[in-house]
Amino acid sequence: NVFCLVLGTKKMEYKTRQWHEKCFCCCVCKSAIGTKSFIPREQEIYCATCYEEKFATRCVKCNKIITSGGVTYKNEPWHRECFTCTNCNTSLAGQRFTSRDEKPYCAECFGELFAKRCTACVKPITGIGGTRFISFEDRHWHNDCFICATCKTSLVGRGFITDGDDIICPECAKQKLM
Repeated sequence: NVFCLVLGTKKMEYKTRQWHEKCFCCCVCKSAIGTKSFIPREQEIYCATCYEEKFATRCVKCNKIITSGGVTYKNEPWHRECFTCTNCNTSLAGQRFTSRDEKPYCAECFGELFAKRCTACVKPITGIGGTRFISFEDRHWHNDCFICATCKTSLVGRGFITDGDDIICPECAKQKLM
């Protein structure tokens, strides 16, 4: 502890502590605070720039400070504009998305890249939005695509017969045998 007496200098005061004007400085960069904004933390005084550098929340993607409106994903902070689909870079903030291997994907990319495909229409079966589907052996169908190859009647909840790659209802199977 050094006792310092400087005549003719201003006294700076914060709560119950006092400093000479030139001694009232940032604990990191040592620049005088003067009339600039400062942030107290525990017993230390920081200029706004040093405080941000040391304590501000940073985006995990770009490592820049998040000043407002961030997104949390997997308990990590992101800027809204940095939180994008791993495949197409479309913003996911406020959108429905899913993940695979800890990486976020928009519904469209996830379906194109990873989802099972409907045997009839070849489009992805994503399950997003409550899409129901039927699976039989190694084949899958959207509920609306699970129809008789001959009469186009829905086979959901009904019996069916396989006819090569096709599925047909029992009535059409009987007609084929006659």
